[in-house]
Amino acid sequence: MEWKGRTVLVTGGSRGIGRAIALRAARAGANVAIAAKTAEPHPKLSGTIHTVAAEIEAAGGKALPLVVDVRDDAVVEAAVARTAETFGGIDVVVNNASAIQLTGTLDTAMKRFDLMFSVNVRGTYSVSRAAMPHLLRSPSAHVLVLSPPITLDPSWYGNHLAYTMSKMGMSMCVLGLAKEFAGKVAVNALWPRTTIATAAIEMIGGDALARRSRKDTIMADAAFEVLSGPVSATGAFHLDEDVLRAAGVTDFSAYAVDPTQELAPDLFL
Repeated sequence: MEWKGRTVLVTGGSRGIGRAIALRAARAGANVAIAAKTAEPHPKLSGTIHTVAAEIEAAGGKALPLVVDVRDDAVVEAAVARTAETFGGIDVVVNNASAIQLTGTLDTAMKRFDLMFSVNVRGTYSVSRAAMPHLLRSPSAHVLVLSPPITLDPSWYGNHLAYTMSKMGMSMCVLGLAKEFAGKVAVNALWPRTTIATAAIEMIGGDALARRSRKDTIMADAAFEVLSGPVSATGAFHLDEDVLRAAGVTDFSAYAVDPTQELAPDLFL
């Protein structure tokens, strides 16, 4: 798949996995629109749409930083339109934006429930829907959703019902969109086999869990492989390690934050 000149729209791309995927595409010569809320430096979290845009340009790609809250339909539509106008179309959408709270029902306020559903489920649907007319004009159209394999295992629902439902909602978008646009747009999911060292993981488990995690570059490399596939390769729920093994990778030690630590499996696996 030719990446030079290909246009990628990444939500939640100002840090973490979204940023890593954006930079991997940029190194192959892609145009990358970074759609995220963070335009000004955060007091505790590194990265803004502007710092990532600079990294994209330095990596060999072309960047378009966009202030986007995926909960705002008008903002989403404007960002999609500006991306298509700037680069002449859209070939790839990466639905990475996500909100998380791993609490039980009685400890999950409705405000947090609404946030997770608005960002995770509705945001994925909204961005995919807005970009679809442009994707349908691309000969190599892909939608990638950062969501887990669909499961009905009660343990995941019993542990943190609201978050689980929101992530499974994202995965349902994969099923539905893949079927609806089969042969025209490839729609797939990608999920890590281990925890990934992001701000969310540090918030959940601190430095101890971060050291048992892999770097976000493993997700970026796996995403690149999936997005390099044909349009006919659709409707799959990929795990990062499986994708890279199929691509010939046998040594994963470079992805470990601390190779001396036993890796922690991610949720839903």
